[in-house]
Amino acid sequence: MNDAPAERHAVCHCGKLQLRCVGEPSKISLCHCLDCQRRTGSTFSVAVFFPRSQVALTAGLAKTFRRPSASGFDVTFHFCPECGSSLWWEPERLPDRIGVAAGAFADPDFPMPEQAVWSQDRHRWIELPARITAHDRNPAKAAPRD
Repeated sequence: MNDAPAERHAVCHCGKLQLRCVGEPSKISLCHCLDCQRRTGSTFSVAVFFPRSQVALTAGLAKTFRRPSASGFDVTFHFCPECGSSLWWEPERLPDRIGVAAGAFADPDFPMPEQAVWSQDRHRWIELPARITAHDRNPAKAAPRD
């Protein structure tokens, strides 16, 4: 019996930038904000949040881009300088977490998001499964646990 924590690998489009994520995600969130739409070139993004200590760069060197977010906190994005894939980000709103692009795991069996944020910007033709809790904006940030 193998009791080792799950290990997942996120890889950019060209394969030169790679992350290892150990354990289960702390949260999976779908974001409809206009900034995520512009960043992905799609109608939303899906972020897989892991505790910072569970994420490690295993290959490549990333370029960064920092911008304010709709929630009022800056976010630093890390992307491949070769292919441009945005692989992970560091949200100031969640300083103990790293967000990783769900698509970078290239796993059709990856768990679905439990929430959708910035649903006020959702394209009206997108229908979310009933199991996903939708928030017009970001939900109120919970107090840190001791």
